[in-house]
Amino acid sequence: MTYFLFYSLIISVIIAGTALYLTRSRWIHLLPVPDYLYHRLPSSFTGDLEAGFSSSQFDITANVADGDTRAGLDQAAKREIQKIMRAQKVNFDEARRIYTEQRFASNNIGPDGRPRDPKFVSFS
Repeated sequence: MTYFLFYSLIISVIIAGTALYLTRSRWIHLLPVPDYLYHRLPSSFTGDLEAGFSSSQFDITANVADGDTRAGLDQAAKREIQKIMRAQKVNFDEARRIYTEQRFASNNIGPDGRPRDPKFVSFS
């Protein structure tokens, strides 16, 4: 009796898998696919410039013109900024501002750059 259940389960899985494979063009677009699987972030200042990670407020053309061979901007920050740009449909400067404010908030810093620590004392 248990062999019958086992074999019927195996045959059902094979039939369902085959049906899903043959009809994948109809439902594959409904699956959420993360963007990072298909978009490799650049790893140099030239690549960052070409990918749109530059603006008049954050200009890296001097780095490119000087032949800077460093790895470019921070990969994790670029990934987060790119997500913000796509999700909220904003430009690079606005996405950088949003990212910076999020980082500030996670470190208990206000949007104006001052710490929110009640023990903080500032002399100005």
